[in-house]
Amino acid sequence: MSDTPPNPELLRSLGRLARGLSALFWGLPAALIVSVRAAKSEWPPMWMIGTALALDVLLLYGLWEMGAFQKQERPWHAALDRARLLALVNLGLSPFLYWANRVPAENFFDVAVLVLGASAILFLFNLNIVLERLGAMLPDETLRHETKQFTAINRGLLVSLLLVCVAYLCCERLPNLPVSFRIAAFYLDQFGMVGMIVLVLLPLAMTMALIWKTKEVILESVFGGRS
Repeated sequence: MSDTPPNPELLRSLGRLARGLSALFWGLPAALIVSVRAAKSEWPPMWMIGTALALDVLLLYGLWEMGAFQKQERPWHAALDRARLLALVNLGLSPFLYWANRVPAENFFDVAVLVLGASAILFLFNLNIVLERLGAMLPDETLRHETKQFTAINRGLLVSLLLVCVAYLCCERLPNLPVSFRIAAFYLDQFGMVGMIVLVLLPLAMTMALIWKTKEVILESVFGGRS
């Protein structure tokens, strides 16, 4: 940042940007934990679904707050709009975690949960694009380099996760596939937890680290390190 004090409007937008990053930092892991727990529960309580909805609203709020920064930058706001749209889709589909467990015979609810999972992966993918665009606008060369490098890795892992999930569903639901595909589905089922750790938790952790570092750069550069 330059030595000239920023104008009040810029300070307000940076404050909202830091607040939005904080909402994303705390909301992402909590939303993952609650949603997975609700999906795995045989009879998820209503408070769990309510918590999942509240966390989706928190993520949407964080993205909304970030929109106050650099309103003239079209690529930045285009990335934000895509992330907001996916956050709205996640919010709208979250109640199906409850209904799919209450009415397991209804295939429509199962499909909605699958769409929710795909939307959540795409949301994290687009959030990394948002962070890359944001890092490119902030005057910190180290942050810019790290953001570009790690968001590319995260997006590669998330695309791999999406492809693995599609392959697993095809192998599971199509009965006339060759034996080799069935063997692949068996190994995917056996090592699914390891795949989840690598392909979900790793990009999530790196995304959270980038969010935290970006927020710290803003606070240290503009507000003198005040949180």
